[in-house]
Amino acid sequence: MPKAIFLMGPTASGKTGAAVYLHGKLPVEIISVDSALVFKNMDIGTAKPDAETLSQAPHHLLDVTSPLEPYSAAQFRADALRLMAEITARGRIPLLAGGTMLYFKALEEGLSDLPQADAVVRAQLDAEAAKIGWPGMHAKLAKVDPETAARLKVNDSQRIQRALEVYELTGQPMSAMLAQQESEVLPYDVLKIALVPSDRKVLHARIAERFAAMLKQGLVEEVKSLLAKYPALTPESTAMRCVGYRQVLEYLRADYDAEELLNRGIYASRQLAKRQLTWLRGMDDVVQVDCLNPNMHEIVLHCITDFIQEPT
Repeated sequence: MPKAIFLMGPTASGKTGAAVYLHGKLPVEIISVDSALVFKNMDIGTAKPDAETLSQAPHHLLDVTSPLEPYSAAQFRADALRLMAEITARGRIPLLAGGTMLYFKALEEGLSDLPQADAVVRAQLDAEAAKIGWPGMHAKLAKVDPETAARLKVNDSQRIQRALEVYELTGQPMSAMLAQQESEVLPYDVLKIALVPSDRKVLHARIAERFAAMLKQGLVEEVKSLLAKYPALTPESTAMRCVGYRQVLEYLRADYDAEELLNRGIYASRQLAKRQLTWLRGMDDVVQVDCLNPNMHEIVLHCITDFIQEPT
């Protein structure tokens, strides 16, 4: 099978820098694996590579859709498989770099045959939620799909709505449909590398510095510009659920002041990193590299070079 590389890690672990370095050393093409970088006009809050970086190391799957449009794991899988085939046909190696672990999982394992979103059903669920609240909807979900409800927080409106929507459309619990999923084998020999911190406190400090820098670079102004360019954007839009953007929207609604915006943005980013590290711990056959090691790039390069030289 052709070879491919997964370069994974939590936010602020240095994935982009490592990918750009590898691009200069190896016959690879970079595919972004990031659910926020797919959106146009969202640059600062997503830490999107700048024009100079992209001129040196082009990334696939950046700026592929409007912030008004959702972009699903299924769409990512289809796009990534197409790009991987094209890259392989060019005699190069796909380097998939990013932190959206659900996308990596979808690509490697395939997706269950869940129904597409239904606007009518969602409107009905939203109307019901307006009456009884999302904790009430969570209780409703627990009656028809206790397994899914058990893993969701009572205010996780997006996932509660999706689970109830699946049940309304199919008459089956989403957990049962996922359990019946047949694995779709990824037709690649994959090396999975995870950039993980040897000291979580240092990563937390990096996250704090990065979010503070985003605010200085104009994240609030970026969100204002998005709202002006796309008036239909709401806090429930997929793009506006991205870490940082949600907090700025709340700030602009005068829910809290600038200091609280900084604190909440840092907290949300740290929580994201925690979830990403949890995902990574649950993945098999992952080579872990300390993202705080000053020789991280060289270590990753060595791992990949050995992998490439192995017979297929």
